[in-house]
Amino acid sequence: MNIVLIGEESAGIQMLWALKRRGHSITAVIATPSKVASSGANLWNAATKLGFDTWPAKLVKDPSLADRIRSHAVDLILNVHSLHLIHGSILEAARIGAFNLHPGPLPRYAGLNAVGWAIYRGESTHGVTVHKMVPRIDAGPIVYQALFNIEYSDTALTVFSKCIREGIGLMLQLLDVASKDANQIPLIPQDLTKREYFGTDVPEGGWLSWSSSAARIVNFVRACDYTPFRSPWRHPRTTWRDQTIQIITACRTYTSCDAEPGSVGGVVQEGSFVASADEWVLVKRLKIGERFLKPAEILKTNERLGDTKARGVSNLVS
Repeated sequence: MNIVLIGEESAGIQMLWALKRRGHSITAVIATPSKVASSGANLWNAATKLGFDTWPAKLVKDPSLADRIRSHAVDLILNVHSLHLIHGSILEAARIGAFNLHPGPLPRYAGLNAVGWAIYRGESTHGVTVHKMVPRIDAGPIVYQALFNIEYSDTALTVFSKCIREGIGLMLQLLDVASKDANQIPLIPQDLTKREYFGTDVPEGGWLSWSSSAARIVNFVRACDYTPFRSPWRHPRTTWRDQTIQIITACRTYTSCDAEPGSVGGVVQEGSFVASADEWVLVKRLKIGERFLKPAEILKTNERLGDTKARGVSNLVS
């Protein structure tokens, strides 16, 4: 079969290597020439080094790409972490169709940053979905879906990594079936009454509310944690001595407190205890500007970090 791979960054590179190992015919790799992720991963460069034809990602917006795909007798388009909306006519150009790897369980987590939203909301399970692409984003019929647990130790990075690992396996399963009989590819319509779509909003406007529960605060921090890579939501912000600081790592202590939310209750080697609505939260790492710091380097007992609710910052939750 002839395959066109559309993708970016590490996820796209992992899919490319999986296709190469299986010996599939790759007509072209569509990626952004100058798109270098914070990890240093660049699908365009990887494909070029492996000797594959590369087409610029901006072409997916151009309906004329459909003719080019048909002229190359492309059987399948695989979309893995592409950052561009693909023109509807292109989705119909491949003989079998275009299929997307979505890092979330559809239909509940359609749209952007599904991993972050799932952790923020306190989900105990998450999943990855391979679906046939239609003009409406993440609304096409489901081919395969895999679910897995979200552990308390998981961050956005580790959950996203699970999505890619499980998802590439599902993509290869799709290819195995398509190679034998494309009519056997499962196409299960989504129950769109259960659909939730997440856009570009960041929870709570990107600000921590210390008057929230400890669970919600820590989940927000974990949801933004792609360390050592850049987070699409940045890191949750709070204020300290008229400065904005970012909370990088925090964990629950399960120790109740009755102090005013945001109050620093003590500083130890592991971090600083900050009061939430119900428990002390142990803040273990923070950032001011471009500097990563241990809380003990700046926070003092009885200081208070700013609270979004007190400051009137809106609470944006999809």
